[in-house]
Amino acid sequence: MTIHFVREMEELHRGILTMCSAVEELIHDSVDGFRAGREGLAQELSVRDREIDALDNRISEDCLKILALYHPVANDLRRVAVVMRICAELERVADLAVSIAERAAGISACGSFPMPERLGQMSREALGMLHDSIDSFVEQNAGLARDVCQRDDAVDSLNSELIKDVVSAIKQNASLVESGLHLFSVIRHVERVADHATNIAEDVVYLVEGAIIRHQPTTR
Repeated sequence: MTIHFVREMEELHRGILTMCSAVEELIHDSVDGFRAGREGLAQELSVRDREIDALDNRISEDCLKILALYHPVANDLRRVAVVMRICAELERVADLAVSIAERAAGISACGSFPMPERLGQMSREALGMLHDSIDSFVEQNAGLARDVCQRDDAVDSLNSELIKDVVSAIKQNASLVESGLHLFSVIRHVERVADHATNIAEDVVYLVEGAIIRHQPTTR
């Protein structure tokens, strides 16, 4: 193992941590801004999303460079592979943050919609899962990662309940159809954040234990 390889791996680690922090802040600002009805939120977050896209490209290039130059094996190879996967998951979460802000603008343009109380609970659960999945990567904590995977079912249940809440509200007031469709999208985006957090957690289990647990819910 050369000193150059060690430095490249350390730089890669710093890069993915920077991306983790930026994406987590972005999705929190998106959800908080949605609740507060902040104007101009989508445009603001789009600018920050482009910065995250640039980070995604840089980290992906660094991973490919390491693979081409150093041919890592065993734990080092797993780490590079996992960083590439986590990078892709984080980039998608950033895109969801922008989409949530865009849907918030759509709701504002259509008029208010009676926000279901469960949406706040679902948002907290999904964002908590993302935070813990990132922590599990930083700490290389497979136990915490497996806990994140277990929590996805609760978010899925809240998603189903929220859809029923929105449908019920629309049935009672047809003028809410357009804003309700935007809210459907917000709910789905929040649920997808939990899915990406689960994917990150599964990657952490692979990194730490070498076990592939995707598509094997009984082994989580």
